[in-house]
Amino acid sequence: MSHNHSGSASVGQIAGKEIQLFFTSPIAYLFLGAFAAITLFIFFWAEAFFERNIADVKPLFEWMPVLLIFLCSTLSMRMWSEERRAGTLEYLLTRPVSLSKFVIGKFLGCLTLLIIALVITLPLPITVSCLGQLDWGPVWSAYLATILLGGSYLAIGLFVSSRCDNQIVSLICACALSGVFYLLGSPLITNLLSTQSADFMRLLGSGSRFSSITRGVLDLRDLYYYISIIIVFLCLNGFMLEKERWAKEVKTPRHRWAKWATALVVINALLANVWLSQLTALRVDTTQGKIYTLSNPTHQILDHLQEPLMIRGFFSRKTHPLLAPLVPQLKNLLREYAVYGHDKVRVKFSDPTTNQAAQKQAINEYGIRPVPFQVDNRYQSSVVNSYFDVVISYGDQYKVLSFKDLIAARMGENGKLDVQLRNPEHDITAAIDHVIKDYQSSGNLFDTVTRHLTFTGYISDSSALPKQLVTYRHKIQQVLKPIVKQSNGKLSTLFKDPSTSSKLAKQLSHQFGFKPMTTNLLNQNHFYFYMTLSDGKHNVQIPLGNIKGNDFKRNLQAGIKHFAHGFTKTIALVTPGQASPYYRGPRYSQLTRYLSQDFDVRKETLANGHVSGDADLLVIAGENQLNRKQLFAIDQYLMQGGTVITAASPYQLQFNQSGIQMNPQSSLLLKWLKAQGINIGKKLVMDPQNSALPIPVTRNVGGVPIRQFDMIDYPYFADVRAHGLNQHNPITENLEQLTIPWASPISVKEPKGMKVVKLIQSSKGSWLSDKTDVMPQIQGNQILPFTPEGKTQSQLLGVIVKGQFKSYFAGKPSPLAAAKAAVTKATQNKKSAKADKHLPKPSVESQLNQSSSSARLIVVSSSAMLRDEILQLTGSANRSRYLNSLKLINNAAHYALDDTALLSIHSRSHFDRTLMPMGHQAQLFWEYLNYALAAILLIIIAIIRKIRRRSAMRRYQQLLDIQE
Repeated sequence: MSHNHSGSASVGQIAGKEIQLFFTSPIAYLFLGAFAAITLFIFFWAEAFFERNIADVKPLFEWMPVLLIFLCSTLSMRMWSEERRAGTLEYLLTRPVSLSKFVIGKFLGCLTLLIIALVITLPLPITVSCLGQLDWGPVWSAYLATILLGGSYLAIGLFVSSRCDNQIVSLICACALSGVFYLLGSPLITNLLSTQSADFMRLLGSGSRFSSITRGVLDLRDLYYYISIIIVFLCLNGFMLEKERWAKEVKTPRHRWAKWATALVVINALLANVWLSQLTALRVDTTQGKIYTLSNPTHQILDHLQEPLMIRGFFSRKTHPLLAPLVPQLKNLLREYAVYGHDKVRVKFSDPTTNQAAQKQAINEYGIRPVPFQVDNRYQSSVVNSYFDVVISYGDQYKVLSFKDLIAARMGENGKLDVQLRNPEHDITAAIDHVIKDYQSSGNLFDTVTRHLTFTGYISDSSALPKQLVTYRHKIQQVLKPIVKQSNGKLSTLFKDPSTSSKLAKQLSHQFGFKPMTTNLLNQNHFYFYMTLSDGKHNVQIPLGNIKGNDFKRNLQAGIKHFAHGFTKTIALVTPGQASPYYRGPRYSQLTRYLSQDFDVRKETLANGHVSGDADLLVIAGENQLNRKQLFAIDQYLMQGGTVITAASPYQLQFNQSGIQMNPQSSLLLKWLKAQGINIGKKLVMDPQNSALPIPVTRNVGGVPIRQFDMIDYPYFADVRAHGLNQHNPITENLEQLTIPWASPISVKEPKGMKVVKLIQSSKGSWLSDKTDVMPQIQGNQILPFTPEGKTQSQLLGVIVKGQFKSYFAGKPSPLAAAKAAVTKATQNKKSAKADKHLPKPSVESQLNQSSSSARLIVVSSSAMLRDEILQLTGSANRSRYLNSLKLINNAAHYALDDTALLSIHSRSHFDRTLMPMGHQAQLFWEYLNYALAAILLIIIAIIRKIRRRSAMRRYQQLLDIQE
């Protein structure tokens, strides 16, 4: 078909002419129908939309970088090649008009046709939104990016078409050149290259640039990349056509100007990509809730990476239907870590069920084995061995997150199991932080110390010290020398003798509670032997420890870690029965495992009257029957400026044949807390806002007794939510709900200089009860409701007290010194020489009567809330694995250690998606197919009617008339 053009034709008229010419051929409708059919096939069959069981249209756009190669090459193949074949190109070149109008007009015409093809796919997201909760932000952003990606392919196709005189040749060459751009960043090429080369190739690949867009993250650098390709190839298109106008023998300044102008535009368009690549903030998360926007704590941790961090995802393609929708969500989030971490973070996914090398790596290096899942459908029941694991490795350290660490499962109201990602960013970032700390723990202690430290020894003159302490002082100085040298100026030492300065002695007594020491009660020789570590703002006491062992070096290193960043902190955990191998009481294994995810947990018995010197925090859980030596250890740890977290109660929980019984108990721990101003009342809090309790009930059904569990309102399980959780404290601000079982009211006497923070409070309708029988009353087959008694008001259930505490043992003899003095006196009373030979050597005992201002007490008035069986009971009431009680203690530990970064990563509940109903897949598919075909038919009819009204040939003839 011959073509002619008007010199006065506008860009819009040229674009309109090309659109009309496209629809004059029946091939156009076949082409659009084929594109719609291919899209449907890929979406439903190739990407197994119903098997994914998640309401999104990500599979549609994942294939766009490939589909658009053929679509755009087909749209552009005839634009210039047909002009050249028909001979109308020479006519255009001889006209004294700018060819830029024709270049831009043909490009806009092709782009309009591309948009029409994409509009045909709109029934897909519309239908998905009817089936589930579709997030439209990623849909619109993906369509925008798809138009720009298609525009870049169209520009390439138009350039190729301008150099060919055959449509088929143009189609093949355009597909080849566009395919090269796609392959540059594909794994087919990058897997063969080094890390840096692979990263560079990904910046050049049109498909790799599109990967973040498919998950809803618009990177403006990626969008400009496509725009730059459009600019470059349209300029080359115009230049090559303009060059054909020139006489081959004549070179004019206008020709040189055209060459330089085109070169400058092309070079600047390309170099702008290099400049923009440095701007990492040009990313827009279009998802609802910003689920792929990493929080500031994650950024801070990734910014401090010194070595490459490797994240490996082992996921099976065939897995449990409830886990399948979570795999793409988790992969997308992990890719964001790689995007932000640049060359410091590597992410790799593999399927060990199909990749033998990945299977060997998972088993041999990380101890990961497939988990068997029972998979049932209407036709068969089978077992699938599946992988759902993430490995975080840094240096020689690694941590494995299994599906149990990443998901939260609960039973829905309809009886169906609901499985979602729990809080993936927090879990992954916490694992990264954990492996970094483990790796750095093996390096130089002072690498992450930012302030100058001063070791101060408040030690009396050698003449006043016992003989063994004189030797110990020399040992301390010998240990300090290499550590000071290792610090590179970050640690200095200072020794002072408080015995020679009454002012210093008073200052130490007031600030730290340091008093003169003695070897035992029978010796009146007093002296000082205290050690502290300070950065100018905070002070840490270095415990004396065992003067014959290596305790000083270990305790000093533990003190330095208090001021260093990037080391795993140590928690001393005290639970009942740790000293006895025959203990059969309550267990706290879930608490231990949960704290071990972020901390190094050491189980303590306190039997020797001391807390380990390397303990950064002391946690007391459960109904501990402490003796005076154990209480002394707790007391002195607080006096040293440490933090004590405890869950205590005046009742002891017991399960027996009759049900649940709360037995009053009198413990030294409660007396000690009362001495510190925290009184836990001997009553139980009952809250009308409560969690349910599952109780066994026997019912007679058709003469057959059936035993089942009923969920009843149970006021002893206080359900504390936003209004009762302190929203201004990191411990509770990210907790949406907390169940406190069998709690007691707390009252705090706030001495001068002490700071009290109320953490947890029950609802205003709460009342108190002193009944120890806490089982629901059953009359016949009816469960009698609990009725409020007495005054109703909010009760304090959790509190933080900070400041200078007074020792419970102030003015009293130390239990350790008294016990040793009794042994010494008994030995001295023996007359035999043998007894004199084995006379115990005097030992040094220090007793602090007052704490420093950094000491903290965190108390929750429920000793049962952390027991394994109670967590299981609470979880069954919530139809899920209940972790909020453990999270509370974990948050308190982070808060006490001034490590609150991870606490600000709130729960990613917006990862939840409404799943597709699986029972009517065929029906839904046919409904969608009918809807899509009807939409396509309407579009085609509308186009045909428009063509009939305004014939393309008539419009073309009008343009010729205007020209003449």
